[in-house]
Amino acid sequence: MSRIVEKTAKGPFELKPQKKSVFICMCGLSKNQPFCDKSHLKVLDEKEGEIYEYDESGKKVNCCGGHDENEGGCCCQHEEK
Repeated sequence: MSRIVEKTAKGPFELKPQKKSVFICMCGLSKNQPFCDKSHLKVLDEKEGEIYEYDESGKKVNCCGGHDENEGGCCCQHEEK
């Protein structure tokens, strides 16, 4: 079963408890959870207020700005890039 997790951060959270900083993923795309693998670089061009979805391979699925409540789902279309 799929689930949608809303993430709004466009960069990692930095922890400084040791000699070298540790970065925690805040965008939700890192393949090395909970640590940042710089996948957030894919989200820097996202527009505020729009919903984006990423598939398992990291390909962006661009949404129309939200869920279509009347249709019972998301009005997403795969982005051609």
